[in-house]
Amino acid sequence: MKFTSSTAVIALMAAAMPFAAQAEIRLGASVSATGPAAFLGDPEAKTIEMMVEEINASGGINGEQIALTLYDDGGDPNKARTFATRLVEDDEVVAIIGGSTTGTTMSILDVAQEEGIPFISLAGAISIIDPVREYVFKTPHTDRMACEKIFADMQARDISRIGLISGTDGFGASMQAECKEVAGDSGIEIVADETYGPQDADMTPQLTRIRNTGDVQAVLNAGFGQGPAIVTRNYAQLGFEIPLYQSHGVASNAFIDLVGAEAAEGVRLPGTALLIADQLSEDDPQYQVTTDYTALYRAKYSDEPSTFAGYAHDAVLLMADAIARAGSTDPDDIRDALEATSGFVGTTGTYTFSPEDHLGLDLSAFRMLEINDGDWTQLD
Repeated sequence: MKFTSSTAVIALMAAAMPFAAQAEIRLGASVSATGPAAFLGDPEAKTIEMMVEEINASGGINGEQIALTLYDDGGDPNKARTFATRLVEDDEVVAIIGGSTTGTTMSILDVAQEEGIPFISLAGAISIIDPVREYVFKTPHTDRMACEKIFADMQARDISRIGLISGTDGFGASMQAECKEVAGDSGIEIVADETYGPQDADMTPQLTRIRNTGDVQAVLNAGFGQGPAIVTRNYAQLGFEIPLYQSHGVASNAFIDLVGAEAAEGVRLPGTALLIADQLSEDDPQYQVTTDYTALYRAKYSDEPSTFAGYAHDAVLLMADAIARAGSTDPDDIRDALEATSGFVGTTGTYTFSPEDHLGLDLSAFRMLEINDGDWTQLD
């Protein structure tokens, strides 16, 4: 069954079979609502709370209300592990959503896997779901997919020699490795390879070395957070006249605001339909779900939902849908129903999980976007 809007999914949950003697459905979450990854975790926390409120206001899941326990791990993997343990042992949750970053996700998934609790991560690294872990799923595209999508666009523009600059954080290091691994198959030669640390405030030296390499046709930045914004501003200051690509780790309006529209002009990256919800045609499979969610978020928070908020939206509804179809709050039953999800339309793409695939998205879920006049433009 394919779901085409948040409201349709919520209505079906409320109408499903009732649970037997179940007072509430205990759902846990740990996100980085504060700290250096707050640009990820704050909209995720807001979305998780909002979607749980919407589900409960519409009758809950199979007539039962969700009791949400939400922790802020501040982007600290040690805190994330502590909160994951608390969610299982003290709060007795039946499922967990969260892990704004790769680091916090890896801490949570260890607990979820050991305790047999279904967990949907909101982070990007491919290592989260490869190899497949029985109880671990995720909603964002992987860093490998981002590399493949970007390289396909480069091929279409006859770009074959690139400079790579990457953050040394978990996401940046993972995407750097994945891009190196798939570059050859995509006909891309990485002729310069630079890195920067999370606290670096100037990437001019690295970018200058890339430019001096010679015959570089484009630059790809693998990273998220403040680093890519600094790279983009330095790139403009140095007067580069070749294309700059960024990862889906910066796919939000906040990135444009941080960089400035002039410096961000022409930057390309793989993103989701949510960033261009107002531009989608009504026959687009994701039109309804993205417009419904955007309207809810705008009404509640007077702001635009980011790609990262969309990851949380999809995670809540995927988990709630699985619980509804399971007709049970037993974690193993929920896990089995989650793995059987097919054709579930979210803001990030259409999910179809399987025992071999706990992401459930392919490259068609990515939209290649370009920043023009301070806004997003779809290229494919």
